[in-house]
Amino acid sequence: MEIYDRLLQFTLFQGMSHADLMQVAGHTKFDFSKLPSGKRLVRAGEACNRLIFVTSGHLIAETQSDDGTCRVTEHVGAPYTIQPANLFGIAQRYTTTFRTATPCSLITLDKQEILLLLETQLVFRLNMLNLLATESQRLYHNQWRQAPTTLRLRLTRYFFSRSIYPAGAKTFHILMKQLASDLNASRIDVSKALNQLQADGLLTLHRGRIEIPSLERLLM
Repeated sequence: MEIYDRLLQFTLFQGMSHADLMQVAGHTKFDFSKLPSGKRLVRAGEACNRLIFVTSGHLIAETQSDDGTCRVTEHVGAPYTIQPANLFGIAQRYTTTFRTATPCSLITLDKQEILLLLETQLVFRLNMLNLLATESQRLYHNQWRQAPTTLRLRLTRYFFSRSIYPAGAKTFHILMKQLASDLNASRIDVSKALNQLQADGLLTLHRGRIEIPSLERLLM
């Protein structure tokens, strides 16, 4: 696959002309690499000083709450850009740990190269602005969504709000007692609601772990 075909997989480069992409390819320091499965790309808390574009393969993403009481693991597939919004702002650090679940092909750009593209490429600059604006608008809208009317819907909202991608398989490592506390509900009621979701084939309960094979099915 030619480099411009690889770049066009990603939102930040979409809409650029062939000439612009060839100019970018000729004047930008791209780092191409391949990693086997089981390798860590970034760790939560590390400085976000580069963009990593995953052009093929699958990743495991692991995010943990600040107090360590809830940990979520999920699979994401290429094409995928690792936390581009974390490159700027008050906290320029990764908030999720990413590892390779399968062999992966990567394109990496350090921050200086990104700043140069923002300065010289209008479409790239607009794409970055749209990406950041969309994320900001999504977070703002979440505050004004209708409150869930049942515990089942509150559980669904909980699982979605703690996932970086709103679909696919998720594993929540959390104790029932903690989940009930987070939802301000009784442990018995949470247990009943989860067991009903399990009976409906939407998740599987384990000790301290909830497996959700397809997050989007919770909305059905």
